[in-house]
Amino acid sequence: MCQKRKETTDDYMGEMAQTDLCCQTEIFEPSCLANNCVIACDIYLSLTPVEHNLNALCSYDKGAHLFLPSYVMRIHGAKQQPEAVKRAPRKQLQPLFEALDTLGNTRWRVNKRVLSVVHRIWSNGGCLADLVDHSDVPLPEKQETEDEALLKKWKWKLRGVKKENRERHAHRYDIELKLAVARKMKDEEGFYYPHNIDFRGRAYPMHPYLNHLGSDLCRGILEFIEGRPLGKSGLRWLKIHIANLFAGGVDKLSYEGRIAFTENHLDDIFDSADKPLDGKCWWLHVEDPFQFLAMCINLTEALRSSLPETYISHIPVHQDGFCNGLQHYAALGRDKLGAAAVNLVAGEKPADVYSGIAAR
Repeated sequence: MCQKRKETTDDYMGEMAQTDLCCQTEIFEPSCLANNCVIACDIYLSLTPVEHNLNALCSYDKGAHLFLPSYVMRIHGAKQQPEAVKRAPRKQLQPLFEALDTLGNTRWRVNKRVLSVVHRIWSNGGCLADLVDHSDVPLPEKQETEDEALLKKWKWKLRGVKKENRERHAHRYDIELKLAVARKMKDEEGFYYPHNIDFRGRAYPMHPYLNHLGSDLCRGILEFIEGRPLGKSGLRWLKIHIANLFAGGVDKLSYEGRIAFTENHLDDIFDSADKPLDGKCWWLHVEDPFQFLAMCINLTEALRSSLPETYISHIPVHQDGFCNGLQHYAALGRDKLGAAAVNLVAGEKPADVYSGIAAR
């Protein structure tokens, strides 16, 4: 058990939260965080989602959290940006506040089935589904020789192994922080992510670790609390999204090709959902394994229901723009060839501008 660092604070809630984390240090991997408990205490307030409805944003630094300061823009030390935002008329900022409030008032929950699979893998040493191995790489033994070439080779190998071990340590720390938040929030009825923007106007959750814009692990264990009936369109997009997450060239097929891929692998999908670690483990061999597993479970439950189109789904289907900057250039220049290369116009298959350029 680590000792809570004694320091003054103006926020009683902050003191209580820090004490709570120090009393629950068993949720962290001792080998990773035993010497870093003070750091974990300090960042606790900013890594936990909000369990209550958010306050509406009303100015540059007011809204969202009840107690913590919430800034509408991430400034990274630049003084000009906050000053410009503060000078902007409230009427001009109101659409931005409303958009961020809409994002922030979307309720989320932890997908307990996926989280339980993550726990099984992590408690058994990791090294599956892109989770880092708990063990470090053994350091190479120094050879008893005076050969400068062999000694130089050993030094380079030693340097590479040490670098790999530092990266593993950082990845373990990152995973433990994400899982600590997931464990804390898994039994909550729902929680929220306050959002703000960067200098470009892109919106991001204020909480840095477990959020829906994070890694495959984060996205796989988060889902909407308010589900919706799939309908014909939703069922179709579940099948498309499974193919997208499989990747490996399947995500470059036409929509109909991706749907056919999913329907041709229904047995593998059912096996992944029913026996994720005791079956064929098909889901472990894809590009985004935890998101893929969540989709396998969701599609399996939908197809086994009496009427799949009425099944209530809570799964986000992530979609992203493709080379947005080039899309703007193509649109402004009325460039038909460029528009086709960046999927600005409809085509049988998704275009890949990078492959097109490389092939020239």
